[in-house]
Amino acid sequence: MTIPSHLLPADGRFGSGPTRVRAGQLAALTAAGTGVLGTSHRQAPVERLVSRVRSGVAELLGLPDGYEVVLGNGGSTAFWDAAAFCLVRERAQHAVHGEFSSKFATVTDRAPFLAPSVRVEAAPGSIARLSAVEGVDAHAYPHNETSTGALAPVERIGGADALTLVDATSAAGAVPVDLAATDAYYFAPQKAFGGDGGLWVATLSPAAVARVEELTASRWVPAFLDLGAALASSRKDQTVNTPALATLVLLAEQLDWMLERGGLEWSAGRSAENAAHVYAWAEQRSWAAPFVEEAYRSPVVATVDLEGVDAAAVAAVLREHGVVDVEPYRKLGRNQLRFGLFPAVPLADVEALTACIDHVVEALG
Repeated sequence: MTIPSHLLPADGRFGSGPTRVRAGQLAALTAAGTGVLGTSHRQAPVERLVSRVRSGVAELLGLPDGYEVVLGNGGSTAFWDAAAFCLVRERAQHAVHGEFSSKFATVTDRAPFLAPSVRVEAAPGSIARLSAVEGVDAHAYPHNETSTGALAPVERIGGADALTLVDATSAAGAVPVDLAATDAYYFAPQKAFGGDGGLWVATLSPAAVARVEELTASRWVPAFLDLGAALASSRKDQTVNTPALATLVLLAEQLDWMLERGGLEWSAGRSAENAAHVYAWAEQRSWAAPFVEEAYRSPVVATVDLEGVDAAAVAAVLREHGVVDVEPYRKLGRNQLRFGLFPAVPLADVEALTACIDHVVEALG
């Protein structure tokens, strides 16, 4: 089967993470050259780069007074472990409605120094909503559940002594947010920021900083997961361990690119426009339907169920033509396609993607 070349997108990468890296980011990486790459992260060139990232995140997300931008090694998965040690005092509550929200809940549930976690669950395609629970001092949920494409509202849960921890890995930089409703809003750069994994970035409220100071003073914390050490290093525009400098360059370049075009309002608007096209397209097809309930449909990760059409066969044909990474999340096990619609993806490519799918489905009969 052949897809005519005039139907193909200019760039066929639609992954939900890692996502496409823009040509401008690659040019910035080359330009960094010997001035940054291969140098010590304790020296001025890398400190300037980390400072650029921290200030860019603060400006893009609208950092409230008193909040701090903190960087650490290991990605969001490492941050879950760090949060279990340094942000959860006794017991956590989790909204669980997909693979990644479930993984963080498992971390705190298995931590031998914490009480069993409270899990509030909803079926994939919807979201779970949290409320204050006695004895819970940290409430956690994903802003966007990457595995399903379900978006939750960002809202503070519980009283003054309870922290709200929001996994923003696939939402940060592409979805509006009020950071004042959070105590930790954390993400990795391989989604909207077009970087690689292995790094986490978090905005921490004064209450979160106080919790970090309290817990790191009172319990043993592995050095790699010590948010107190990460906070101290970030204040010096450093990271505790040697970072992947290429990731920092890609992240810094993407932050500048977003800010130059209008900041979060622009980048979120671009993803929302992409998503609006995909959902309208799916609703107009007899053999397709958006998977997520309408109220919770993500602007950055769209999942579309297919009926009477083999989604794997469609994805295979697309891949042969350079249109890649549209398969569903592997553990979800649905006959569907999943599209990453992050700000680096122009609407013209999304329109070309849906035209290609129409062509393939018609050819498959």
